[in-house]
Amino acid sequence: MMNTQYMIGVDIGTTSTKSVLFTENGSIVTKADQGYPLLTPSPSIAEQDPEQIFRAVVYTISEVMAKSKIEAKDVLFVSFSSAMHSVIAVDKDGNPLTKCITWADNRSAGQTHRLKHELGGHEIYLRTGTPIHPMSPITKLMWLREEEPAIFEEAFKFISIKEYVFAKLFGDYIADHSIASSTGMLNLEQLEWDTEALRIAGIDESRLSRLVPTTYAARGLRPEAAKELGLLPDTPFIVGASDGVLSNLGVGAIEPGVVAATIGTSGAIRTVADRPVVDPKGRIFCYALTEKHWVIGGPVNNGGMLFRWVRDEFAASEVETAKRLGIDPYDVLTRIAEHVPAGSEGLLFHPYLTGERAPLWNSDARGSFFGLTMNHHKEHMIRSVLEGVIFNLYTVMLAVEEQMGRPQRIMATGGFARSALWRQMMADIFDQEVVVPESFESSCLGAVVLGLYATGRIDSLNAVFGMIGTTHRHMPVKANSTIYKQLLPIYISLFRSLESQYEAIAKFQREQAGE
Repeated sequence: MMNTQYMIGVDIGTTSTKSVLFTENGSIVTKADQGYPLLTPSPSIAEQDPEQIFRAVVYTISEVMAKSKIEAKDVLFVSFSSAMHSVIAVDKDGNPLTKCITWADNRSAGQTHRLKHELGGHEIYLRTGTPIHPMSPITKLMWLREEEPAIFEEAFKFISIKEYVFAKLFGDYIADHSIASSTGMLNLEQLEWDTEALRIAGIDESRLSRLVPTTYAARGLRPEAAKELGLLPDTPFIVGASDGVLSNLGVGAIEPGVVAATIGTSGAIRTVADRPVVDPKGRIFCYALTEKHWVIGGPVNNGGMLFRWVRDEFAASEVETAKRLGIDPYDVLTRIAEHVPAGSEGLLFHPYLTGERAPLWNSDARGSFFGLTMNHHKEHMIRSVLEGVIFNLYTVMLAVEEQMGRPQRIMATGGFARSALWRQMMADIFDQEVVVPESFESSCLGAVVLGLYATGRIDSLNAVFGMIGTTHRHMPVKANSTIYKQLLPIYISLFRSLESQYEAIAKFQREQAGE
């Protein structure tokens, strides 16, 4: 009788690392996660300790092995998902010269502006598929070269957090096509580092990792690492891809016409094409999943974090009530918002509290309420914040539609999908059916499905459809959709008209903060 065999999916996220142990049919056996802080000593800085993240990877893998009590020989592979856009400068011995500079770090705003307006940034975007924004590693390297020249010169390699983990485990610097395609330096058509992008960044390809497909299997774990992880040294480690594209795979949104709309701390709209696709207006990204699967879409900075902001800044009494009753404060806030009609009686909220990526790609963007009257109350503001997040995501969808056509189905994922109100809002604002897949660990599941494909155990990524179910379906309420269609042009017109003022107010705020 054959032993059951297992797979481990690892997701190196912005706030935590998670490892999930799956059976071969996609069932979850056990999981472990460990959080770590985002270091933000000023509004422009967003860094992490790379060694802390590496230890979280080691801990979570060893923990699922210990909790499950399975034998190391029964692990088919470990496959990885990772957050995008990070940069770590390391020396010849692999020691970090910088912290892990995350996607949320905004210190390269000046270099971004120069790249966009003076150095042919749009042409770089059209070849690389990464919008010109401070999140992009190409702009981070420009900043390092100009602001930290000693570190820049000493650096042996510039790598992402996943590359750091693999270098520690295997002693080899490899970058998968997916993570590389989010650097702003990978030529999508050639799947090679882009010569002009490297010139602008001030490096040559020897200072970057060797490019490999997302299906690449690393073998030969360092013995001490294998022992600590509880795995055999020859266990294949599939390099995997980025968290966004693997989340699409993990919810089954990998066919043309199917869109994943995700709201976690931040959010994204993503769909899949069979070739690289870019936007003449530079509003959407294009990242690799495999050579035959390209994920097109746009990320937003401001997602569920704004619901937390509402809780913390507007709802002290409601939070206290929720504690006394032993219920989730977010459930209380949702119930309050449900008493307000769709459209919040003309109160609009632009959710740009942390600048914005898609569709504005403007790190200076700022949030605002518009349309306030004496008839508006706290509950209107709560609902308008929730609506504003979805409105913004829908504007990203419109940009994707221009290139890919109207979607056939929306798959809603992320923490917001636990809220019936938010799910219905999405159906009403998008004016389409919204389906919530039963896939709670979508990036980890996507990683192991890619691992099955990489190891030849499945011949198509469509095998994922047999591993996920459906939990909720929402059809648009026509009356609500009609209201939202009236408000959307106002919402879009407003952020366009305010764009010239964002830079001025952001500059004022930086001066007040002493930056």
